Amino acid sequence: MSLLSQKTLNKTATFRGVGLHNGKLANVSVKPSEPNTGIVFKRVDLKSNNYVYPSFTNVTNTLLNTTISNEHGVKVSTIEHLMGALFGLGIDNALVEIDNEEVPILDGSAKVFIEILKNCGLEKSEAPIKIIKIQKKISYHHGEKFISVEPSKLSLDINFKLKYENCLIGNQENKLNVYEDDLIDIFNSRTFCLFDDVEKIKTKGLAKGGSLDNAIVVKDNEILNSEKLRNPKEFVNHKILDCIGDLYTSGYRIIGSVNCSQGGHFLTNQLLKKVFENKENFSIIEIQERNLPHTILNKTLLRSIA
Repeated sequence: MSLLSQKTLNKTATFRGVGLHNGKLANVSVKPSEPNTGIVFKRVDLKSNNYVYPSFTNVTNTLLNTTISNEHGVKVSTIEHLMGALFGLGIDNALVEIDNEEVPILDGSAKVFIEILKNCGLEKSEAPIKIIKIQKKISYHHGEKFISVEPSKLSLDINFKLKYENCLIGNQENKLNVYEDDLIDIFNSRTFCLFDDVEKIKTKGLAKGGSLDNAIVVKDNEILNSEKLRNPKEFVNHKILDCIGDLYTSGYRIIGSVNCSQGGHFLTNQLLKKVFENKENFSIIEIQERNLPHTILNKTLLRSIA
């Protein structure tokens, strides 16, 4: 059975923790699902109208997290780290049951999601995967911030630049090939904020569940957490994790080259909207071994990090 067939979990994965922003405890069960069903969220604390689809068209908030909602106003927030983990493990189909409106933040990265999902094992189907291939360069600018995507032959490349006045964070940049490079540092990288911004965030009713256990807090040139940086580029690597998770709201994996400076959830969502507003910008390809554009795909594309 090909690595290029759709995959789901062998068994249910469970998570429990507080939401970063609402501070409420939530239980999550990621369950196996049939081919061609995609990723679906279900609010099990509600009895009706409780399915929410993680599509870029359903994103209703991008302030410090990605929130999706359905037509009835039912929402699920902070989906980006779990979506990044599902993407990284090559999970195409899963039912995500959650009993609150925010996905637990856990340690602020995708590390725990990856570990538990990976331990459940993957079940491969006979259904071939589908890939979005970018055909034209598309850009979105917001002041000095920008993001673009352009055609790439075989890979999803992400080049991300981070610019902070804070001397410890400073200017960071990292570039990777998502389908071929080791993504451990990406998945292990935690969310972060400046100490001076904590109170500002809380006055907006956010970060009620934030702590030094689930976010890096930087004060001047010091990291306040007892656990210091997990990797030298943890700040920019976390932004890449967010970007990967948000790109998965396209519904499929992407072949293209992404370039982003000072971006975040909002820019990635706007980019996807621009890509899909014109069918000439992309094509959706069903990948099967007999029509592979290049044999390297069979070895590297969508490989599990197992």
